Parts: sequence; structure tokens; C-alpha cells
Amino acid sequence: MSDKIKDKNVDFLFKAILQLKNLDECYDFFEDLCTVTELKAISQRIVVAKMLSEKRVYSDFVKSTGASTATISRVNRSLNYGCDGYEKIFARMEEEK
Repeated sequence: MSDKIKDKNVDFLFKAILQLKNLDECYDFFEDLCTVTELKAISQRIVVAKMLSEKRVYSDFVKSTGASTATISRVNRSLNYGCDGYEKIFARMEEEK
């Protein structure tokens, strides 16, 4: 975990998220927590990450997500040089299928 974000407030947030039990609870919690714009931005990033990990073509990104090149670059940087968070989640999601 990056020391740039680790603190007691972020710990509290993540512990709260770990208490969510289903999709409906996630919707309720994140609607209370985030603005619509913030939630759309976060969800766009994870979709872009999934598409990048699947080696999809750039034109698919724009059509499917409307993501800017800056967003795509940022997510790509996280995939290549980050903490492997996206990969862990995508692997677990595949296991559940």
C-alpha cells in the first residue's frame, strides 16, 4: 500500500467498504458517500482498466466509456506500475463466474 494514501481516515473508509454485503448495499453506501460525478469517474476507471487488461483497441474505450486520453493513460500507468489492485479484483471476479 502506498504511504501517500495510508492513514486512519482511509483505513476507516476501507473497513466500512468491507462491511458491504451485496450490490444493493453498495449502491446505497456509494450514493451516500460520492457525488454522481465521482461515482461515474470511478466506475469509468475500472471499466477502462478491465478493457486495457483485455488488450482491447483504443476506439472501443472511447465508444464504451467516453474516457479521455488522460484517464486512459492514468489507468494504464496504474496497471503497469501500480500495486496490482486491479488484477487482484479482476481475477476474483473471474473466479466467481
